[in-house]
Amino acid sequence: MKSRPFVNFFQVASLLMALVAVALLAAITTMHFAIHGAEVQVPALKGMTVPDARSETAGLGLSLDVDNRYYSADVAAGHILSQSPEAGTVVRREWKVRVAESLGPQKVDVPDMVGKEERVAALTLRRSGLELGATGHLPYGKAAEGTVLAQDPPAHAQGISQPSINLLVAAPDDDAPDGYVMPDLVGSPVVSAQAQLTRVGIKSAANFVDVPIAPVASGNAPPRLPVRPGAVMAQTPMAGTRVDQGTLVKLTVAK
Repeated sequence: MKSRPFVNFFQVASLLMALVAVALLAAITTMHFAIHGAEVQVPALKGMTVPDARSETAGLGLSLDVDNRYYSADVAAGHILSQSPEAGTVVRREWKVRVAESLGPQKVDVPDMVGKEERVAALTLRRSGLELGATGHLPYGKAAEGTVLAQDPPAHAQGISQPSINLLVAAPDDDAPDGYVMPDLVGSPVVSAQAQLTRVGIKSAANFVDVPIAPVASGNAPPRLPVRPGAVMAQTPMAGTRVDQGTLVKLTVAK
């Protein structure tokens, strides 16, 4: 008879433990459904129009942000070129999906901005359907302050990726430059090209290559002049590209 209190105690303890286990299991299950119920898969948006993609993502509780626009010969204007995150990625609701929109093939002609005043250049670009990109400033005593010295991409360029033009603008002589536009060094003696870069604090590396002798011209074709030893044959970055003092310019030079 004296053992019954102990039996009852263990029965009650076992029942309480069972109830706690059930409660924990219920809580874990609830959390699982709460967490996974707030997750969705990012849909495939490439090729869709922006309004259709916006409707698709909104229906899943996601938001859509067009953060870039590019020219494309393959994807029609107003359709999506790329997306991030990729299709199939599991994200939480209210996640922002970033996409790039196609502008279709490049039809606008890039105007010549060199020699124009900076504000006039910016206005001309807007009227042409283009945008003002990065602007670098270079002390240059041979041009009035605010005059455009160079642009990237150059005038009348074809196959550009974005509708934005970078400008290099003349600054007062006592200003510190915050960027440069890469000059065209092809054809220049490598010594002169490297000296031009060194003057503005840009490092360069020269790679000397053998150049085959040009064949003698035949018929009415004009003769091809041989490449002078020590002349720059190619450069990276290309002329017109914006560079700074952290850029390493690579020059291909004829032996």
